[in-house]
Amino acid sequence: MASLVEKVAIVTGASRGIGRAIAEKLAQEGATVVINYSHSADKAQEVVSAITAQGGKAIATQADISRVTDISRLFQETVDKFGKLDILVNNAGISLFKPLAETTEQEFDQQFALNAKGTFFALQEAALRFSDGGRIVNISTGGTVNGGANFSAYVGSKAAIEGFSKCLAKELGQRGITVNTVLPGVTETDMNLETLPEEARAAMIAQTPLGRLGKPEDIADVVAFLVSDQARWITGRNIPVDGGLA
Repeated sequence: MASLVEKVAIVTGASRGIGRAIAEKLAQEGATVVINYSHSADKAQEVVSAITAQGGKAIATQADISRVTDISRLFQETVDKFGKLDILVNNAGISLFKPLAETTEQEFDQQFALNAKGTFFALQEAALRFSDGGRIVNISTGGTVNGGANFSAYVGSKAAIEGFSKCLAKELGQRGITVNTVLPGVTETDMNLETLPEEARAAMIAQTPLGRLGKPEDIADVVAFLVSDQARWITGRNIPVDGGLA
């Protein structure tokens, strides 16, 4: 029997890459999944169609996670439609590969508006709306462990998420709600292919004991475990999923 039957989940930034893989995996495990997207309506609908074709349940809901009003609407529409919310996966994010000395104020603000601020206020909505025993997983980056040249703004914004997670885990623990953070290594996604130079990818493969980049499914399987009842005794933790790179 699937482990997430009768659970309702929001996955932010779920129209492609790691977010899509997570949404599809949670649906396979029985959850009803809200596929959040900002601009890619067609791609989000493709995810919904792929899930429903396999007998799963999913809907697509537009919301720009860098906007607090959009976040509130996303959660309200989910609760209005399904009557509850059990799982939140904060995956929406953007990356920037640029030296700190060359990063503009606008670029810095973009990184923090979505990656940090967006996650913070999504966590706030979850804290206010979740049923007891809920599950929250935030997606950070393995870069917060050892850093990375030309990733200062991105890694800094993700480090904020890890701080939010540890604090919120203590705030929500008495309600049986777990809050954990997954730290992927470099993963084969459209975002990374667009922003990370080939030589940087090759160097990271060479440094990874398992000898390859991660795949979205590698991350999704760990997230599915963390939102299941089997992970009920894990909270406030940063969990690297990086093939040993960190």
